[in-house]
Amino acid sequence: QVQLVESGGGLVQAGGSLRLSCAASGRTYAMGWFRQAPGKEREFVAARNGSGGRPLYVDSVKGRFTISRDNAKNTVYLQMNSLKPEDTAVYYCAAALGPGAWDYWGQGTQVTVSS
Repeated sequence: QVQLVESGGGLVQAGGSLRLSCAASGRTYAMGWFRQAPGKEREFVAARNGSGGRPLYVDSVKGRFTISRDNAKNTVYLQMNSLKPEDTAVYYCAAALGPGAWDYWGQGTQVTVSS
């Protein structure tokens, strides 16, 4: 069982930045971020595996968000710049033990971007 602990959410004005962190209690194959806005389905935001693979992003955050991993700390980060009101959502960290499925989820952290 892997536990994920997220931190870093909050309220920011449009154009601002936030950095999310997610620490895993054990080693993982891949870690990523999803988000869910009110009334919408959860959507993929970004992910990367621990073996140097290319990070993946949803088109709407490309050029603004950066995902990084510290494998020694089993931690993944999401640096969010140039935030927009439409980025407002609960952001969830996810971890996979192998390719093909997300096995564990964090509790979620609220990100609110005011216009």
